[in-house]
Amino acid sequence: MTYLYLKFLIAAAAAVLCIIAGSWKTACIILLLSTFGMVLCDIITAYSYKKRISVLILYLTKLQDAVILPDFDECRGDDLGILQSEIYKLVTLLKEQSDREGQQKRYLADMLSDISHQIKTPLAGITIMTDLLKNPDLPPEKRAGFVEKIDHQTAKITWLVHNLLTLSQLEADVLKLKPETVPAETLLSRAAAPLELLAEVQNITLALECDAKICMNCDISWTAEALSNIIKNCIEHTGEGGCVRISVWQNNFSTNIQIEDNGCGIAKEDLPHIFERFYKGKHSAKDSIGIGLAMAKQVILRQNGTIEAESAEGEGSRFLVKMYTK
Repeated sequence: MTYLYLKFLIAAAAAVLCIIAGSWKTACIILLLSTFGMVLCDIITAYSYKKRISVLILYLTKLQDAVILPDFDECRGDDLGILQSEIYKLVTLLKEQSDREGQQKRYLADMLSDISHQIKTPLAGITIMTDLLKNPDLPPEKRAGFVEKIDHQTAKITWLVHNLLTLSQLEADVLKLKPETVPAETLLSRAAAPLELLAEVQNITLALECDAKICMNCDISWTAEALSNIIKNCIEHTGEGGCVRISVWQNNFSTNIQIEDNGCGIAKEDLPHIFERFYKGKHSAKDSIGIGLAMAKQVILRQNGTIEAESAEGEGSRFLVKMYTK
């Protein structure tokens, strides 16, 4: 548009000069000069646009194999500048989408690899014991022992698949939690019930301290399962004759659930990683998979809550869950 205005001014000036000159020869010279000026403006404009288009083509060429977007010069306010700006916006958007898709593919590949690795060992044990059961001369006591081990490994695979699916749904934000007002005592009793036999077998005391008047807003099923995973972790790290204590209290901001044990504790180098998927510390149980605490954290975080852990080797562990009032 700038060059168009310039050409208009040249033509207008030429016309005025022709009138002032009063001579046709002078007028012709002035018209020729003005025509030359306008042609020169066209040449300059075409050259400028050609140069800017070349820069734009070079920029698009760099994008083909670029991992990081190359720098782009500041755009002008004319039509070509607007085109350059829109191309840059589109390229940036496509790059962000490509990065997200790449992250999702890597996450899926890692998840499938983890599932395959975790299921492979119990499946191999089931296959071996199934072959042994085919022996008609197998003593009844060994047969019963193999059946019990197969049942245990099958339960382990079922638990693993269930928790992996839950964790993947939580991380993908597709699992819908249904909050409701529930008594904290009911929630904790539901969380501890599946572990009472395990604690009894290991002679571990499960102590619950909760005011019956305390209520909280949460999805009772998934929150109970999350707390159950924390309690199970404490039981597994507490020796025979130990104690796992669960206490609840409220303030104006949150409902606080503390789960602590007097077991072997967590190593200092392991403590920052215990909520990571498939992480196993040096004191982990032999058959531990390492997803219980990761799943628990995701459930709590998605309900406006937090979870933190404190521990020292030989001094036990303490988990503090805070469910904030919305």
